[in-house]
Amino acid sequence: MGWDMNVAIRRPVMTRAQFFLWAEAQEERYEFDGFGPVAMGGGTNRHSRIVINILVALANRLRGSGCEPFGPEAGLSTVGEAVRYPDAMITCTKTPKEDRVVPGVIVVFEVVSPTSGYIDRVVKLREYQAVPSIQRYLIAESSAAVITVLERSGADQPWTASALASGDMLRIPEVGIEIPVDELYEGADLS
Repeated sequence: MGWDMNVAIRRPVMTRAQFFLWAEAQEERYEFDGFGPVAMGGGTNRHSRIVINILVALANRLRGSGCEPFGPEAGLSTVGEAVRYPDAMITCTKTPKEDRVVPGVIVVFEVVSPTSGYIDRVVKLREYQAVPSIQRYLIAESSAAVITVLERSGADQPWTASALASGDMLRIPEVGIEIPVDELYEGADLS
């Protein structure tokens, strides 16, 4: 039969709906991996500054375009019942404000720290690749002005990767905007 008795079968400890209710009552932040809550580590002031810079740059450039940015409190449905909370994302889909997940996300930003790198570069990369609407995944380092750009032309296409650094221009053609990389790191004190 080919059954491997050493493989553990993971059963959900709660549903997505139960997770949302439970998470509202917690002081710490959590994501939902489709089975149970996963604690999100606290970020540094530098991480927070970079996230704020990204959101301000997106909001200023997307105003009046029909597209809008969402921040780290908005959920993104990925694989199965999993819900992630990217640092920033863009959608051009009308989004009911009372919903807990953002539909039609086309661009995702994650700001990575030395401790979150594996999750953002491997686990979330695979989950975001499974979301057909996501065309661009941007991984911003928190220790240097460096952004890894992963892009694809369609849901069934592989990611192509490139890197941007200080002095470069981040182009997001899906929504017709450009942002200098240095603007995203302004005030982050990378010395």
